Amino acid sequence: MLNRSLILSVLSLLIAATFITPAEAGQPNIIFILSDDIAQGDLGCYGQKLIQTPHLDRMAAEGTRYLQAYCGTSVCAPSRSSLMTGLHMGHCPVRANREIRPEGQMPLPEGTYTVAKLLQDQGYATACMGKWGMGMFHTSGSPFKLGFDRFYGYNCQRHAHSYFPTYLYNDDQRFELEGNTGKPGRGEKYAQEYIAEETVRWIREQKDKPFFLFYAVTLPHGRYEIDTQGPYADKPWTDKQKNYAAMVTRLDSDVGAILDVLREEGIAENTLVIFSGDNGSSFDPNSEIGELFDQTMGGKLRGFKRGMYEGALRQAALSWWPGTVPAGRVTEEPWAFWDFLPTVAELVDTELPEDVHTDGVSLVEFLKGGSAPEREYFYWELHEKASIQAIRFGDWKAVRNGPDQPVELYNLKNDVGETNDLADEKPELVKKATSMMAEARTEDPNWPMRTAPVRRKK
Repeated sequence: MLNRSLILSVLSLLIAATFITPAEAGQPNIIFILSDDIAQGDLGCYGQKLIQTPHLDRMAAEGTRYLQAYCGTSVCAPSRSSLMTGLHMGHCPVRANREIRPEGQMPLPEGTYTVAKLLQDQGYATACMGKWGMGMFHTSGSPFKLGFDRFYGYNCQRHAHSYFPTYLYNDDQRFELEGNTGKPGRGEKYAQEYIAEETVRWIREQKDKPFFLFYAVTLPHGRYEIDTQGPYADKPWTDKQKNYAAMVTRLDSDVGAILDVLREEGIAENTLVIFSGDNGSSFDPNSEIGELFDQTMGGKLRGFKRGMYEGALRQAALSWWPGTVPAGRVTEEPWAFWDFLPTVAELVDTELPEDVHTDGVSLVEFLKGGSAPEREYFYWELHEKASIQAIRFGDWKAVRNGPDQPVELYNLKNDVGETNDLADEKPELVKKATSMMAEARTEDPNWPMRTAPVRRKK
């Protein structure tokens, strides 16, 4: 007969094992909230005075706020592709927005390795909620071929321009929003309402197992449409300005709902949440929205979306993980989207496959309060019109606004606004930057270095 105390000990171990949390198993939940076009200057925690963002401000107070967090590049699809693949624009398979008709964008190619694939292989439940934009469901870029179990929202980023669309997708199944015409009107249904509700529901379902959520919120990207202008309805602003402010505040409340459900379900201390924009400022400071809501950090940063200056590449970024990410920390140390893949690999204690390359470095110690890892450079390019490039090495930043244009050189430590071009004074650094730009990129027939098209007079 078995010893009674031994039986009780075994039963105790079995019961304890049953209730091991993902944290104890070394598997934290991971949520990456990607806001479409949010800028540092839109948020109260970065200095915005006119737009209310109490939940994100609280997230910053309870976590870490980054002043030099870099996007993949300064437009949507390639920036997201960099985040998912761990590759900067010199190696990323998507380096510009490329539209496909009638619906969708240029897909990520067959066999692309992603953060979601890594986590799915580790037993995580994985979901993309909001906007995908990296390949329709029948292509190699389908989220279901790249590591996601669940999808809800818009696949096509062009479709996502409408906040009152006639349809959305539940997984790969299109469903109609009855009564919607694609334009705001009485009785129209606001798509973000559906997406936010489904996201909260999905998190609650996963509370007892490790999960990865890519919450790709369309707000506050244009068109500037909202179901209610809320606290801004009576402001002496234009409707576009009121709508934009209300969209940012709606984004804020939906992020707050995510953090609230993590607290309610008792999993906040086992969940890393990163919030960011997919590019920096979206507006010319002299535009209707830009002139009211300063996105340039008090005039400090130059440039905006589709450019290579700091205002286009630095985006709002916060991290939150109670008990792990330091509360109230503000750091100037830089990191970039392509660091996310190796960071996740270290968080779940796994190695990347031997045939998978990443341009990033793990940020785990940095997230926990240590120093940012050293690296040789940060590199960006974009092929929307002329092929433009930028490279940062140390405090030096080089920008080339086309292969036929001169290299500009700035010292970010002394000139964060990139106003004083030192190229003529530092020819040796221009030569170094030019060489590094060439070494940083792999030639791709989809992305030849091209000059801007010549506009002919009619």
